[in-house]
Amino acid sequence: MKTITSTAELEAFCLEAATHDYVTIDTEFLRERTYYSKLCLIQMAMPGTDDSGGVLVDPLADGISLEPLYSLFRDTSVVKVFHAARQDLEIFFVDAGVFPDPLFDTQVAAMVCGFGEQVGYETLVRKIAHQAVDKTSRFTDWSRRPLTDAQAKYALADVTHLRQVYEFLAKKLDESGRARWVAEELEILTSPDTYITRPRDAWKRVKTRTNSGKFLALVRELAAFREAYAQENNVPRNRVYKDDAMVELASNKPKNHEELGRARLLLREARKGDIADGILKAVADGLSCPASDMPQPDNSRDKLQVNPALADLLRVLLKAKTESAGVAAKLIAPAADLDGIAGGLRDVPALKGWRREVFGEDALRLCEGKIALSAAGSVVKVVEL
Repeated sequence: MKTITSTAELEAFCLEAATHDYVTIDTEFLRERTYYSKLCLIQMAMPGTDDSGGVLVDPLADGISLEPLYSLFRDTSVVKVFHAARQDLEIFFVDAGVFPDPLFDTQVAAMVCGFGEQVGYETLVRKIAHQAVDKTSRFTDWSRRPLTDAQAKYALADVTHLRQVYEFLAKKLDESGRARWVAEELEILTSPDTYITRPRDAWKRVKTRTNSGKFLALVRELAAFREAYAQENNVPRNRVYKDDAMVELASNKPKNHEELGRARLLLREARKGDIADGILKAVADGLSCPASDMPQPDNSRDKLQVNPALADLLRVLLKAKTESAGVAAKLIAPAADLDGIAGGLRDVPALKGWRREVFGEDALRLCEGKIALSAAGSVVKVVEL
């Protein structure tokens, strides 16, 4: 089991990998104590049936540069294969601003090939490669050196079995004509906006019980300070203060350190120093926010006049269409989007791209009274009107 610890070794492997049609890749990282993931290991494998084409790359080794890997990412003649690639891609984007091109994500491919929603790697390996994956080393400390034999074996299995999974799914996509569906999904994964968290937008993730503009202005400033502080100091945002503490601060509006010290949910470290000063400034900025600049929550869905009978019919149609297509219903449209369509919304994912082909077109026709549904035993059929 080869472990690469130098730039020269990595370059040699990547040059050889570039002679193949694809290479499988995975990472191990830690994120519990940092804002950004700490990359601890990279696993790669060239096509083959044994472990000889697989390597472990130690990004923590002294002096190693990942530029050879990024050059391989830019080589459009080699498909870079991941499973559930989002977190892996975020690491590489933050480090070098690069995405693998072309990319193949076996989790996305499996969803459109009838394996269900967000199917796990172990499930695919069991069903496709007929192998078992030992997950006992999954939650170990990947930053410690040397790695144990069990860790190395587990890590390498994440890319060696992936080869068979990829070849099976790629063939199935070609046969079904659904490769374009996967390509549409991967556009989101390879968009910088997927991985850039702007502090001024952080408030949108905070759940509150009020939509008051004045209150949300305070939440926006507090969330923006927390996000910026977490990014600059590379600490988890909840280590600065948690959402419930933020809501408490927005409610109590502390104006000085004495009032801040009375906050019941605030961590001890946040009651002094830079965090305390940042909180007080955020509160002051929120209180002075002009009405024209106050956040405006999206209440469009709250105002929808949803026809419950039509929403139920859309659910029946969705079930029939997804069973026929062999894809997970939640991958096409969650319940909230079905209610939205029944209420007149048209800017929803289910009415765009490949989802429109599978479900959206008939969903609109159902809403317009152009089709009806009938049941023949356990089979639901579309009836033209």
